[in-house]
Amino acid sequence: MSRRAHAGRSIRSPVRGSRVSIDRIAVIGAGAWGTALANAGARAGREVTLWARDPASVVALTTTRESPRLPGIKLDRRVAATGALVDVAGADAVLLVVPAQDLRTATLALAPHLAGGVPVVACAKGVERGTHKFMTEIIAETLPAALPAILSGPSFASDVARGLPTAVTLACADEQVAALLARVLGSQTFRPYHTTDVRGVEIGGAAKNVLAIGAGIVEGRKLGASATAALVTRGFAELARFGRALGARTETLTGLSGFGDVVLSCSTPQSRNFSLGLALGAGREPDGKLAEGAFTAAALVELANQKDVEMPIAAAVACVLDGSLSVDAAIESLLARPLRAE
Repeated sequence: MSRRAHAGRSIRSPVRGSRVSIDRIAVIGAGAWGTALANAGARAGREVTLWARDPASVVALTTTRESPRLPGIKLDRRVAATGALVDVAGADAVLLVVPAQDLRTATLALAPHLAGGVPVVACAKGVERGTHKFMTEIIAETLPAALPAILSGPSFASDVARGLPTAVTLACADEQVAALLARVLGSQTFRPYHTTDVRGVEIGGAAKNVLAIGAGIVEGRKLGASATAALVTRGFAELARFGRALGARTETLTGLSGFGDVVLSCSTPQSRNFSLGLALGAGREPDGKLAEGAFTAAALVELANQKDVEMPIAAAVACVLDGSLSVDAAIESLLARPLRAE
């Protein structure tokens, strides 16, 4: 049996009772991450339709085979760009690669074009403001006939687009679907590990973004490597505490989508969240690039408060972002906390 035939073979989902066969993938969102995942899917042997909202992006992707968001990186020949959602109607799986706060709008627009039983994979990391819902909860609410899944983990778009070695986590409540999605997206350089711990994967991705802003603030304020190590360690303790309160598994929180993503996002300005914190800590204007943690911070803290989970670092970051605390006051509030057992 060929690799393509094996990877795309059909299974029957015990959760939905629907037949799932994955050979054609639709990627909704042609930003840097969406373009990178389109290339990853094509590299794995799938036929990929990449939907872009901006007509100019569709023209550029079609004529130059290059994304304005990833200059110098060519789009794989098996990726077809489109601006019409109707073109994704025949997809066997959909990757939603839009910002977390726009995911609900995207799913509602997608609903008339989606067949029942199709896996819909959220590729954004965050918590919806107002509702405090995670990405797969939004998918389940707005696309009730879909199979919600989430892809997360330590990955930069440019690395994935270029085919540099990357490992991520793909979660779906249906273990067979999770394993199938991992196989059809996996290649020699893009390695998805699968799990059924959907909430654990979502918590890691959302919380690490907020933590990365805090790490960037420490770096921008030039507080030293010791302070950075302390903040990241105690921040990860917050992430794990919050995760356990919501039923996440320890191995997920300490895996790629939790600790692994913390390591990446809290260590380099290539992370948009770290870069935002860096600017805030240095007293500079942010570069204007989307940093999911800026929108997730308040929602994360509100949800933690509802669950009676203490997250002082995340709370301090949220206060800096909404202007209720200065950077120095936020740092002082953390340093003035009573000493306690670890």
